[in-house]
This record gives sequence, C-alpha cells and structure tokens, in this order.
Amino acid sequence: MEPGDLRRVSVMTDYLFGGGVSRALPKDGFRLSYSRRSGRVKLIHHDGKLFATVKPNGAMALSMYGATLLAKSPKFRENCVQVSDDVVQFVRGGRSVFCKFVTQAGRNIRPKSEVAVIDGGGRVVGVGMAVLSGAHIRLFKTGVAVKVRAGLDR
Repeated sequence: MEPGDLRRVSVMTDYLFGGGVSRALPKDGFRLSYSRRSGRVKLIHHDGKLFATVKPNGAMALSMYGATLLAKSPKFRENCVQVSDDVVQFVRGGRSVFCKFVTQAGRNIRPKSEVAVIDGGGRVVGVGMAVLSGAHIRLFKTGVAVKVRAGLDR
C-alpha cells in the first residue's frame, strides 16, 4: 500500500458521498490500480476484493463489497434507497428498482449518482445508478428509480 492511498480513497469517498462517510473505511489494506495511458486511478481494491471502479469522469462505481463497508456510516444512508421487503429478492437478482417500491430515498441522491439499495434492516442488497433525484423518487409512483448494476446474488 502506498502512503497516500488511504488519503486519496478517503477524499474521493467524502467528495462523492458526503463529508464524514470516509470514517467508515478501514485504515489499511487499500491498493489502487492506475491506468497506464492516463495515469488516473482505475480500480480500488481492499484486502484483495474490489472496492470500487473509478469512472473516467471521476465518479466511483461501488462494488457490493464497497457499499457494504460504507453502509456502516450513518451519513452514507443519504446515498441509499430503501426498498420494501417484497422486492428485495428481485433486487438481489440484479433487477431495477421502481419508484413505487421505494420506502425511503436519501437527500444526496442525484440523477446518475451512485446509490446503494438497502432492505428494511439496513443491509445492502444491490448497487446501481439513480435515474431520479431522491426527492423525485419519493414523489413518483411509476417509473424506474435505480438501475441496479449488481445484486447480492449476482
């Protein structure tokens, strides 16, 4: 692990998900992979498991493992969408979340932002990209709220 790896991951996490979320990160075990062409961070691993992929625009696409680590932070809940228990099995299988099944949506959710989908107990069951803002997800009763990229069973 390079000396600045944890600091770089902490700054990126706080910038993308809100101040203080990085306190939930483990203090060691991070390894960054860089692009040979551009020199930018491409992948973030923690203890040999993929934590996140860094997109070219700087956004972080969390893995299920990364979202589970960050879910320990109460402030990360502002980036989460909670679904009703009757659709949890579909989200775990990688299916999209529709607005009518959302019971809570965080304030930090913006269109095309990275979100974690949680069940009623606060466990991460999927990760994906928000289609709508958190306020609109709560207002709408039809349409897709989150395009799930990875579910717990997938």
